[in-house]
Amino acid sequence: MNLDQLCVNTIRTLAMDGGQQAHSGHPGTPVAYALRQRVLRFDPEDPLWPNRDRFVLLMGHASMLLYALLHLTDIKAVDPDYERLGELGGTLDDIKRFRQLDSKCPPGHPAYRWTSGIETTTGPLGQDVATSVGMGKAVSRRRQT
Repeated sequence: MNLDQLCVNTIRTLAMDGGQQAHSGHPGTPVAYALRQRVLRFDPEDPLWPNRDRFVLLMGHASMLLYALLHLTDIKAVDPDYERLGELGGTLDDIKRFRQLDSKCPPGHPAYRWTSGIETTTGPLGQDVATSVGMGKAVSRRRQT
């Protein structure tokens, strides 16, 4: 088995275990792994790097996929005031407490400033499209000036 397949299987297993524990959720998709590994520019040591690519996830039921990716890429933690804490943003114990009280993997949709690496809070279905377009326009304007 190659490393990519092992990673995808690990993400699926974490997502299945998290969903099983919480009695809700979906295991996710290998496409997110490919995006994270081969397309998106980010620095796990600096989750606030201004020139990073942003990944906006609408599907609250697939949020365990995002938490698994953040855990496996060793995203570092920042507090709500954007201070770097020098520890992992999401641990295996957080994943085990998926959708449980006081977990960094909260109920519902991923929440900005709750878990390091989450770029925005998406609420009602379709909000992610408007948010993604707005974020993209903001970045393109910043690069033009």
